[in-house]
Amino acid sequence: MFVIIVGGGKVGTHLAQLLRNGGAQVRVIEERRERIPALTRELSEEAVVMGSGADPILLEQAGVREADVVAAVTGADETNLVVAGLARSDFGVPRVIARVNHPKNLWMFTPKMGVDVALNQADILAHLIAEEMSVGEMMTLLKLRKGEYSLVEEKVHPKSEVAGKAIMDMALPVESVIAAVIRGGKLLVPRGNLVLQPGDEVLAVVHGSEIPRLSALLGPRDEG
Repeated sequence: MFVIIVGGGKVGTHLAQLLRNGGAQVRVIEERRERIPALTRELSEEAVVMGSGADPILLEQAGVREADVVAAVTGADETNLVVAGLARSDFGVPRVIARVNHPKNLWMFTPKMGVDVALNQADILAHLIAEEMSVGEMMTLLKLRKGEYSLVEEKVHPKSEVAGKAIMDMALPVESVIAAVIRGGKLLVPRGNLVLQPGDEVLAVVHGSEIPRLSALLGPRDEG
């Protein structure tokens, strides 16, 4: 896989290192001259291009026409949007990911603007903090298929109707599937004979319309 990362700050550098460790070919575009020596040391001279990723000529010189993915992760939302638009409209990059720095700008990061995946850092952080504080409420971890489906997580409530019940015996919503169960920090494969216990973290893929039903199933039983 060949990935072009626009933005060589902490996010871009860390992403580049992760991808390279995973075997991907990476090229980072960074316009701040003072960042180039550090990037070159941490990556390589061949992996770093100095200039603006919002410049179509520079993008082409960096090899954008051969890129499988472009990730725009600069600290400026307007730059990330321009990069996304160029990557998709001008160069036909198959996958475009953009960082959203200010949540109020999220509405602009859409497929029409060339963005396949918008990473809203503030929203992700807020959800992670809320997850650590949660006592059973369902959390949406990831939107799939343009928001039609979601990857959700919820802890099995001690008074849930599924506590002590095998997965095969659960009346799951039709458009949902349990992807994993985490118990005591260990990942369990959700086979049909796995019995859910109070406090288990259930990860499921579910259609948006079925989220309330799944949440009710894992949450406390309505005794009214």
